[in-house]
Amino acid sequence: MFARRLITHIKAIRPPAVAGITAALLCLTTLTGQAQMTIPEAAKVQKIIDGLHVVMGVGGNIAVSSGPDGVLMVDDDMPPVAGKIAAAIATITDKPVDMVFNTHWHFDHTGGNQYFGEQGALIIAHDNVRARMAVDQKSLLTNSVTKASPKVALPVVTFDNEISFHMNGQTIVAKHVKRPAHTDGDAILYFKEANVIHMGDNFFNRLYPVVDISAGGTADGMIAAMDAVIADANSDTVIIPGHGPVSDLAGLKAFRTMLDTVNQRIRSLVEQGKTADEVVALKPTAEYDAEWAWEFMPAERWTRLMYDSAVSAIAIENK
Repeated sequence: MFARRLITHIKAIRPPAVAGITAALLCLTTLTGQAQMTIPEAAKVQKIIDGLHVVMGVGGNIAVSSGPDGVLMVDDDMPPVAGKIAAAIATITDKPVDMVFNTHWHFDHTGGNQYFGEQGALIIAHDNVRARMAVDQKSLLTNSVTKASPKVALPVVTFDNEISFHMNGQTIVAKHVKRPAHTDGDAILYFKEANVIHMGDNFFNRLYPVVDISAGGTADGMIAAMDAVIADANSDTVIIPGHGPVSDLAGLKAFRTMLDTVNQRIRSLVEQGKTADEVVALKPTAEYDAEWAWEFMPAERWTRLMYDSAVSAIAIENK
């Protein structure tokens, strides 16, 4: 079995405990039944370097490492497109997917787990990813419930702080984001030799992001996660966002500037005692809306989400 052959260094292992705006919209609203998903004829494949590709379906961006040591897939989209994702990977390599790594628990990043798990792929994620996938999850943002995943879709190997993979000429290091960010189980993957970083949903490229407060997420945590990546990256680093086009350090910095500016602005208004409606009326995101707002996250919804994030962060700090 590949998992036994792989030279893997695991720190603190524990037992299991869009490219386009419309695609990102569909992957999120499908969970609530508010939108009809359009299945593409084929997933898109973008080559980064030999043996490392990005596959784009309708959910989160997927990284695929392939070569003589096997195939590692980072995230796996949603159930209706699992076959399309597999077909796209088949254009890269004729080998089966040996391992799936989930950057966090969300349905648009783990929805293919059952499909690939049934084919024998070993699923790996942070402890909190398995913990959340094992039970129903309610989202305050979408007022919806994601049902617990079947056993075959759950991560089999979980970790606490860091896990490394040594395969296909790459040292691939997955680091848990210490401070809850997009969720409380986020991991960021560093493909060391390739100088490529997969950030999961701690980076939405030119889209207002989702901060999953229901899963422990905070805007402050997302900013801290970005700061850690920025410190490790350089002008040649390829950065794969959870949603949106493949980017670079400049793109990540632009996202950080937007998020930090809006976060600090709205936090200040919360500390002044403003209500959510009062903050919305002040239009604190106005200069960013034309470029960053999208169908799922228009300006008012984004403002209210950031308001809730600020209220949550302040409450945690005052405990």
